[in-house]
Amino acid sequence: MQQESALSGQSEADPQDALPASYEAAISELDQLVVRMESGGLPLDELLSGYQRGAVLLQFCQERLRTIEDQIKVLDDGVLKTWKPQ
Repeated sequence: MQQESALSGQSEADPQDALPASYEAAISELDQLVVRMESGGLPLDELLSGYQRGAVLLQFCQERLRTIEDQIKVLDDGVLKTWKPQ
């Protein structure tokens, strides 16, 4: 019973699921993660957890980009336009 509650508590407070503060923070963490994984020095368990964390970060970035794209569509009457600096 204690083991079951420990496992369920682990998934709720798992740092793997902690979302970054911003899109830029997620990209930075992804970059660092890729460098560590490509170094070839990580044990298999750390590679797996790194892959899982990368998947969480990738999903976060995709959702942020989709949200921004939707806001741009709303701002431009539903027409996505190329942004041109003035």
